[in-house]
Amino acid sequence: RKLLLTISLLVNLGLLAFFKYGNFLLENFIFLAAKVGIQYQPAPYDILLPIGISFYTFQTLTYTFDIYRRQLTPVKSFLDYALFVTYFPQLVAGPIVRASQFLPQCPEPPRVSRDQMAWGLCLLTLGMFQKVVIADSFFAKPADTVFGATESLVWLDAWVGTLAFSGQIFCDFAGYSTCAIGASLCLGFLIPNNFRYPYAAVGFSDFWRRWHISLSTWLRDYLYIGMGGNRKGRIRTAINLMMTMLIGGLWHGASWNFVIWGGLHGLYLWAEKALRSLFGHVRWVQTWWAEILFVIITNVLVCITWVFFRAENLASSWRMILSMVGQGGTDAIMLLPTADIVIVLAIYLAIVLVHYLLRKTTHEALVSATPWWLVAIIWSIMLVSIILCQGGGDAFIYFQF
Repeated sequence: RKLLLTISLLVNLGLLAFFKYGNFLLENFIFLAAKVGIQYQPAPYDILLPIGISFYTFQTLTYTFDIYRRQLTPVKSFLDYALFVTYFPQLVAGPIVRASQFLPQCPEPPRVSRDQMAWGLCLLTLGMFQKVVIADSFFAKPADTVFGATESLVWLDAWVGTLAFSGQIFCDFAGYSTCAIGASLCLGFLIPNNFRYPYAAVGFSDFWRRWHISLSTWLRDYLYIGMGGNRKGRIRTAINLMMTMLIGGLWHGASWNFVIWGGLHGLYLWAEKALRSLFGHVRWVQTWWAEILFVIITNVLVCITWVFFRAENLASSWRMILSMVGQGGTDAIMLLPTADIVIVLAIYLAIVLVHYLLRKTTHEALVSATPWWLVAIIWSIMLVSIILCQGGGDAFIYFQF
């Protein structure tokens, strides 16, 4: 059993490493060789990255791990297993569906009720509205303008551009996940939710319970707990936490920017644990205004990590961070028109407010409690907005992972 597990891991992770991290490793090897005086110039590593390889690699590994742990019995139908691996709604950008969540739905032919079809189409509309209208029409251009700059910016432009990307990546990725869930419902299958109002998170543990839930729970169950979790003392817990987030950063891409992004989240989580142990019992920490303060702090620090996620390289990231703290220099420029600044700030604040007001509920509960005629009006507005705003053709951001 251990031999078969090892072979499966080597094949799956070996293919992922070859396609996704081969060029990154080669570039760093060339750099280190040059530092010791060795000039090495290999042939170009011209290999295309298969779309969605990170998602379906982690997805298939859940089957391997669960079979090895005897938490799942081997599926008898290869057709069912093939459907699980190649299920198209979420194949290229998630959510990461576990074998234990999907395979039990396969033996019987799916049946779709009228209510399930209606809810699926509603989620499809909501997902496309998030992507086409909000992410592409309002956030994409300011974010591209700011992060495409080669000069230092004034602090306002730097922050607005970062907030624009923060809003863009949520609406883009959550939009895709919502579309995938909606399309799946229309086909008669249930796949898990991937977002739960993350920009209203109170702290970073709460953020990762709300953001990219399928990845964060995968890393927790198959990596963090496998390394010992929090069962081996504070120092080992901190190391396990940091290693998990660093690997989570590398999962997103072969770049030192993603390593720093994951490392910052690991540092945030470690600091939060330390502060909770010291001040968690203090009364004012549990007040409503403290909760709002923690939401703001969490949001600001998450936005700082998005700089490393979006910037093309470390030099651009550092230039952006300096601009955000007002250290762009006397030659700092202003790129964004006033209209873009107002629109980005207004929509982003509206998103955070909606997340905070709805953080303890779900889409399903919200729609169930809303009059049908109001749901119909909002649905119609979203459909018309999608039709009016379509045409940009921007790919989903997570297609590159």
